[in-house]
Amino acid sequence: MSSSKLLFRRRLTDYFATFVAATLSAVVVGTLVAIFTYLVVKGAGSVNWAFLTHTPKPVGEVGGGMANAIVGSILMLGMASLIGIPFGIGAGIYLAEYGRNRLGALVRFTADVLNGVPSIVIGLVAYGLVVFEQGHFSAFAGGIALAIMMVPIVARTTEEMLLLVPQSVREAAFGLGVPQWRTTVSITLATARAGILTGIMLAFARIAGETAPLMFTALGNQFWSFSANQPIAAVPLQIYTYALSPYDDWHRQAWAGALVLVALIVGTIAVVRFIFARSALREVS
Repeated sequence: MSSSKLLFRRRLTDYFATFVAATLSAVVVGTLVAIFTYLVVKGAGSVNWAFLTHTPKPVGEVGGGMANAIVGSILMLGMASLIGIPFGIGAGIYLAEYGRNRLGALVRFTADVLNGVPSIVIGLVAYGLVVFEQGHFSAFAGGIALAIMMVPIVARTTEEMLLLVPQSVREAAFGLGVPQWRTTVSITLATARAGILTGIMLAFARIAGETAPLMFTALGNQFWSFSANQPIAAVPLQIYTYALSPYDDWHRQAWAGALVLVALIVGTIAVVRFIFARSALREVS
């Protein structure tokens, strides 16, 4: 085959692959835009100050809001992050730096299995571990259930990001006499932190909209609650309740709650990204 024909085939293959990649990207982005646009159209009209500051009204009364559910979601997501992120990063460090053995293979297999387990099963596990032992539902039990879901995602992402760090970086630190634990903490983690942060945000977005685990742990609450030891409301639970109801006003509030939930997730990720970018620029300067 002549060089000109070979060059033509390579260009044709490159153009075709680029077209396929661009088309699939457009489909994914277009789907996300369509979903968000539909949420705005259906829910924006019901999002007002009363919705964000009031608790739900009794059955049959029009109005009310999801303020207690928003606070409950923030509390449980905060607890889940405080528990799940350190454990997930620690597990990922072990798998990447020390896990080339049978125990590492077992931890890796367990993380992969947990990633595929239905969330309702994790809710039942948290019910047995926390709710059954305590004798009552609580926000803490909901946080535990969400943390269990968060750990394997953060762990596997952390492992993959650390494995992408060139071995020469570690060897350079070892050559300077830096111990392995210090190399991992100060150099390897710092190099892979952008990817690790992405994994954390993916895990956060994954658990933020979960309803099934909270049905067996947090249960829900129609009133204000700030105690980690008591049942508490959550936006996904409130959306589920309103969506199943026969009342049009509750249906509108369900759409508004879905919009607020998406805005909460996107806003949290944007703030974390902004803080991370600012800190990175400060270190460079």
